[in-house]
Amino acid sequence: MSEINVATTCRLKEQGLRPASCLVRVGGKPFLACQATLKHEGENLYRLMTSIHLSRPENYLSIYQSGCNFSCRKCHSWHFSKVKDGEWYTPDQIATIAKDYEKNVTLIEPREKATAWHAHDTCRCCGSCTLHGKRSPLCPGLLDPDAISLSPQGFGPVRNIVAFTGGDIVCCPEFYGECALIIKRNTRLWVLLETNGYGLTPQNLDYLKDAGIDSFWLDIKAFSAEKHKWLTGCANDHILRLPEEIRRRGFVLEVLSLYIPGLIESDQIEMIAQLLYDTDPAIPFTILAFFPEYKMKDFRSPTVSEMVEAYQKAKATGLHNIRLGNIGIFAGTQEDMAYLTSHVDQGAF
Repeated sequence: MSEINVATTCRLKEQGLRPASCLVRVGGKPFLACQATLKHEGENLYRLMTSIHLSRPENYLSIYQSGCNFSCRKCHSWHFSKVKDGEWYTPDQIATIAKDYEKNVTLIEPREKATAWHAHDTCRCCGSCTLHGKRSPLCPGLLDPDAISLSPQGFGPVRNIVAFTGGDIVCCPEFYGECALIIKRNTRLWVLLETNGYGLTPQNLDYLKDAGIDSFWLDIKAFSAEKHKWLTGCANDHILRLPEEIRRRGFVLEVLSLYIPGLIESDQIEMIAQLLYDTDPAIPFTILAFFPEYKMKDFRSPTVSEMVEAYQKAKATGLHNIRLGNIGIFAGTQEDMAYLTSHVDQGAF
C-alpha cells in the first residue's frame, strides 16, 4: 500500500488554533503525526494501531494508536505514540474486531458508566474469587465469579465498551467518527475516546457527537499554561474549557490528572478539581501518581502524604467522585496503606 498524506494543511490551524506538538519519528526522521499514522487509499481511511486487546483494570477493549499531537515529556507510551509503529486498520476492520469482542462481554454497563473510572465500581481485578473461591476484603461484591475472566493483563469482567487510547490525533476526527458509526450500527458497545483534548474543537465535538461517540477520558495535564506548555509542547486555554463543552453536548466525561512532584502538585490538582466542580460536581476525577519515564526520569514519584493532600484539596472543592490511582507507586508499605485508609474515603483507591 502506498501512503498518502491525509492533511495538506493543519486542521487545527484552519479552526483558529495553533498547531499541536505533533512530530513523530519515522525511520529516524520527523513527520507530522497526521501524515505518518493516518492515510487515505482510494475510498478507505487507515489508522496505524500498535495493539488491540482487553485492558485491565479498565476492563474494556483498548485500541492503542501510534502517533500523537502532544510531545509529553512524561509520556509512558512514547515508544509508539512518538515513533511510527504498528499495523494499518480501516474503520470496517476495527468494527469487526469490536463485534467479535462483544461476543465475550460479561458485564453490560449503562451509557453513563462508559468510563474507565466506573470499572472500579464492580471489580478490583484481584482474581481472588476465581483463584481462591472467595472475595477479597475490597471486593464490591456485585459480580458473580463467572463474570470474571482471565486475559493477558489479569482478571476482571469484560465490559461493553471499546476505547481508543495511546496516541491521539483527534484533531483529524474522521477515523474515530467512521469507527463509531459502524460500531454503533453493528453492536451494542459504547465508544470512548481517551484524549489530551487538544483536538476537541467545537466543530470536532459536534462531528463526534453526530457520529455516535459516547464518552471521553480527558487527561488534563496542568491548569497552569506555563506548566502545560513545558510538559506537552502545547497551550491549554481551550482544553480548560472542554469540560463544559463536552458535558453541554451530552457526552459522558471523566477526567484524569497526574501528580508530578515539583511540577503538578496539589495546587494544580485543586484548580482542576474546582474547574470540574463548576461544570458538574459529579464528573469522575482520577488523581494518578506519576512514575519516572521518558524525558522525566530525574523526577520522583509522589509520597502517600502528597497524594492524600491532593485528594483532600480536590474533595474540598465539593467534587463528588474522586479516586487515587497507581496506588503501588506511593503506598508500598503497610504504614503507607494505613495512612492512606485513615485519610481518604472508602472506595477512593
